[in-house]
Amino acid sequence: MFTDYKPINGFDEYFTSSQLSPRTPLQPLLYSLGEMGIEKLNRSHETARKLLLRHGATFRLNDSDSNGTERIMPFDPLPRVLSSNEWMQLEQGLIQRLEAIDLFLADIYGPKKILKDGIISEEIVESSAGWRPQMEGFNLPLGKWCHVSGLDLIRDGKGTWYVLEDNLRCPSGVAYFLENRLVMKRIFPDLFAGRIVQPIDDYPSHLLKTLQELALWSDSPKVVLLTPGVFNSAYFEHSYLAQQMGVQLVEGTDLICESDYVYLKTTSGLEKVDVIYRRIDDDFLDPSCFRNDSLLGVNGLMQVVAKGKVAIANAPGTGLADDKLIYAYVPEIIKYYLGEEPFIQNVKTYVCAKKDDLSFVLENLSRLVVKSVSEAGGYGMLIGPHSSKSEIENFSIKIKANPRNYIAQPTLDLSTVPSLSNGEIYPCHVDLRPYILRGKHTWVSPGGLTRVALKRGSLVVNSSQGGGSKDTWVVSQ
Repeated sequence: MFTDYKPINGFDEYFTSSQLSPRTPLQPLLYSLGEMGIEKLNRSHETARKLLLRHGATFRLNDSDSNGTERIMPFDPLPRVLSSNEWMQLEQGLIQRLEAIDLFLADIYGPKKILKDGIISEEIVESSAGWRPQMEGFNLPLGKWCHVSGLDLIRDGKGTWYVLEDNLRCPSGVAYFLENRLVMKRIFPDLFAGRIVQPIDDYPSHLLKTLQELALWSDSPKVVLLTPGVFNSAYFEHSYLAQQMGVQLVEGTDLICESDYVYLKTTSGLEKVDVIYRRIDDDFLDPSCFRNDSLLGVNGLMQVVAKGKVAIANAPGTGLADDKLIYAYVPEIIKYYLGEEPFIQNVKTYVCAKKDDLSFVLENLSRLVVKSVSEAGGYGMLIGPHSSKSEIENFSIKIKANPRNYIAQPTLDLSTVPSLSNGEIYPCHVDLRPYILRGKHTWVSPGGLTRVALKRGSLVVNSSQGGGSKDTWVVSQ
């Protein structure tokens, strides 16, 4: 099956060299794939695609070119395999990072010690698109802000892991993470034979438990999932998670605030709500507190939160730590609050708001990846080595006009994993989004959503720009 496979220079996660020597955790899988053969793999791949379509595992493109088209998430059947020892180290780093970020957010919206000590400037915080001054002084259940997080990890050409981004507002993709495993077990059961893959099926129960633990005032809390509605790009995930947890999927018009409580409107009257797992951006949550033209949220919701009568996951204001400029300071945040060195390092980052970094970035745009600090989904980016001269010149103008809005990073030689597309197997660049749940305790999903840049040579893994996903296995050595 891999006779014609040629790893790209760098770190291939299946093979150690151009001679196709399999890495130790991969040997059982490669044997099973060899037994299956490429023809059966292709037939099963098509069966898997149809199964995902029947399950409704789609996402909506809402850009001007797509007219709201629903697309299936491209699925790659060749799993990514990580050893349990390697995973334990990553898990330790993820927990450390989230603990520090939670302390940072509690401090920033509270006593602001980190600002007074000069680690981060007030201007950097208050100029962030994620800053919500309305959240100052809030005391949240368990003192936690980030209850559901999805951090993006990459490994470079030497196999070293880095944190690429922090996703802390409404991290998406977990439904595809769960569906990928379901499809693999149903369509490719032989690949699991003879090895133990850590299960992920219990994610919904861990998520529900995390949400329930936020309602410190109730022994049997009522949890709902708040969605913007069917036209949201991640609506499949919203309905999927609500169903898996056994909670009601609601829109803003289904809820009402009265007498300092939030209630769900039902045919038998009002039912008190204790926890809202929101999949709506901060600005639309409460028209009396944020955007007054919002039709998606619940009027008076934040007043109930302030009185400690309802919990919201994730808390409004967590988007501050999503800011890619704040990301550049996370290693210092970890040292400041925990007194530790980061277990997983950031990618080297140049902050255009700094004069020396700005000069370096403008002089080296053709060699760097430049990102807008407040955009996601692969938008607002310049990948210097793959850009034309005119694209680089236009981006230079944007950076000069608003340096605060941009950071830059080296173009990393991302690791590759064999992937199947249009009947061929070839190396594709990948990232990894593990999911971290933080209630009374912290739980990290074994593995996570591996996103794949399915276009040959592409570095962009986002589904909206041609990326797909594959199952991630954590296995014993």
